[in-house]
Amino acid sequence: MTTLSKKDWILLILLTLAWGFNWPIMKIGVLDYPPLTFRTLGMLGGLPVIWIAARMQGASLAIPKGKLGTVIKLTIPNMLIWHLFIIIGVKMLSSGRAAILGYTMPTWAVLFGLFIFGDRISRLAWLGIVCATGGALLLLSNEFSALSGQPLGSIFVLIAAAGWAYGTVIMKRTEIDMPTVSLTFWMLALATAMLAIAAIVFEASQWRVPNSTEWAAVIYNAVIVFGFAHVVWFQLARTLPPVASGLSVMMIPVLGVFSGARMLRETPHWQDYGAMVLILAAMSTVLLKPSGNAHK
Repeated sequence: MTTLSKKDWILLILLTLAWGFNWPIMKIGVLDYPPLTFRTLGMLGGLPVIWIAARMQGASLAIPKGKLGTVIKLTIPNMLIWHLFIIIGVKMLSSGRAAILGYTMPTWAVLFGLFIFGDRISRLAWLGIVCATGGALLLLSNEFSALSGQPLGSIFVLIAAAGWAYGTVIMKRTEIDMPTVSLTFWMLALATAMLAIAAIVFEASQWRVPNSTEWAAVIYNAVIVFGFAHVVWFQLARTLPPVASGLSVMMIPVLGVFSGARMLRETPHWQDYGAMVLILAAMSTVLLKPSGNAHK
């Protein structure tokens, strides 16, 4: 198994902090602002950051001849489905609950590997699938029973997680001769264009200039999440073993729950804690194994 360098550890820690704290920051950004427009602004801001990073690395931004279709195929699940449904889900749910449901993704990836590509699943992985399903159902049942619950928000986040999972599976099975930073740039550019169209169609009547807090959330997403975390993630996911990225991924929903409680005064319920334990147990079965296939 690959040994993590000091640089790898630093990047994993920074990635965990960047994504973990972003759950309440996204919630702050969309509390009173159209979610698709918020997401589009953050993605637009991230594009020049990634472009500068590519130029500094001397990476070519050219898409290899005949590979535009492949880039689009990777963009739809990895970027479009994830960002479209997750931001709507965050608008409807607490940031901590959205984080827990969003990180059912590794379990979805195992299922896609089984049913689409015929991967073999161990008994431990099946246990993880049961745990993840139990955690999701626990939160869904709480949303249905709560007077002001948002079960549709939970479903949207699960769709986002499934899309990201499918994107992870096909990313690992796709050969494309492009630097990671360049592939990330074009996937983000294509997804931004698609989300911009959706924002125009559904939210144009709600447009206004963001206030200072909303701008801060947009800038955080543009620079930290899109400009830094996305590039780092795709690079680490291509080069590190599942145990390494799994250690980072497992901490993100935990950080999301407790940072949301701190920053937004969200009050996690017993269902949130129970679901978090079940999701972490599920993630440990599919991530923290050197022979595992799915991680993100």
